This record gives sequence, C-alpha cells and structure tokens, in this order.
Amino acid sequence: MRSQAVTEGHQARGLLGGAFDPVHIGHLCGAMAVRDALGLDRVDLIPAAQSPLKDHSAVSAAHRHEMLRLAITDVPGLGIDARELDRSGPSFSVDTLVAIRREAGANCPLLWIMGTDILPTLPRWSRWDQILDLAHVVLLDRPGAEAPAEPVSAWLERHLVSPEWALRHPAGGIVRLHQPLLDISSSRIRDLFETGRDPRFLIPTPVMEYIATHGLFTPAL
Repeated sequence: MRSQAVTEGHQARGLLGGAFDPVHIGHLCGAMAVRDALGLDRVDLIPAAQSPLKDHSAVSAAHRHEMLRLAITDVPGLGIDARELDRSGPSFSVDTLVAIRREAGANCPLLWIMGTDILPTLPRWSRWDQILDLAHVVLLDRPGAEAPAEPVSAWLERHLVSPEWALRHPAGGIVRLHQPLLDISSSRIRDLFETGRDPRFLIPTPVMEYIATHGLFTPAL
C-alpha cells in the first residue's frame, strides 16, 4: 500500500493494543502523544482477550475493560475497541488489523502504536511481517528498550517514514515519535500491589478506586 495516496475524507485512526492489566498513565500518555503529534481525532485502545505471548491476565477481561472505560472517561479523542474480547482464542494483532482494515476501507490511514520495547519480540508475533500491509506502525520510545536483531532492525530501517507521509497513505510506513520516557509497566504496578506498596499516581484515580473496591491484584490468602 505504500504507493497508494489517501483520498480526502478518510480520517486517520490510531490503535493501541495491550492487556491493560491494569491500564496505567504510560498507556494513556502514549495514546495522547500520538493523538497530538499526528493530529488524530481518535485513538482506540484495544484490550486483548488473551495475549499470545503471556500465560494469562491477572484479572478478568470484564475488569480490564471497565478499568479502561474509567481511565478514558472525559479524555478527548480516546476510545475503546473491544472486539478482541469478543473473539475466542489468542488475540493476534494481525487478525484485528485485517478486520479493522475491512471496516475502514482501503484508503483510511491506520496507525498501530507500539513501544520500542516490543520490537525484540516481533519475530514471535503471528504474521508480524504483514502488519505494514494493513497499517502503519507508530513507535514510542521506552526506557531500557533493547535494540532489535535482524530481521526486525532491517525492517525498521527500510520502512521509516515521516508523520506527514503516513497521514497521506493508508499503510506501509514506520513512524518514530520521541516523547518523555515513562518507566511504567503493568507488571511493575502488579508487583507494587502484591508487595503491599502504593502505586498511586501511576494509574488514574478512578482505576485505583475500582481496584480497591474489587480487591484486584492482591495476593491470594
């Protein structure tokens, strides 16, 4: 799709997948950074039903979806696409992109957001080399991210484009955005809960209250 220009009337759409177990301010800041840097009307957060590279989520899909809903309430331009929660089996990103591309049409720029810490794992993704046939990739810097090995490093160098190019084409490019680095992860937050430490300010207040109300992420007695 790299040679196909976008026709007028097709609004670019940002997409951020993840377990969101739980959602934290790093997720939200990343989504908002892409929204603002690329002037997007909407970035959808896509919770996975079952992450293929993880054994299981710490809490149920219903809880993760509700925490996402609370987190983005009153945040302009952020939404939720829950299609993976309605699909059985592992949540493969390429399957989600196939479905979204079918709905959006051939000319809509789709922007799949991921952190640079994900790059070394790409060879383990299902059909990872087909992602750029369906969307652009927007890379956000992550603290301590390892440089990817071949073939990912060559793939990255070969497909780097400007944000302006990505917004004029439906798919095929990789955009690198530099944002303030936030050393926050869902696994770190779960560890704070499990060891009795306080993770406030790392997650939105409504999400913190929801976790407390439902007793999530606490060690089993």
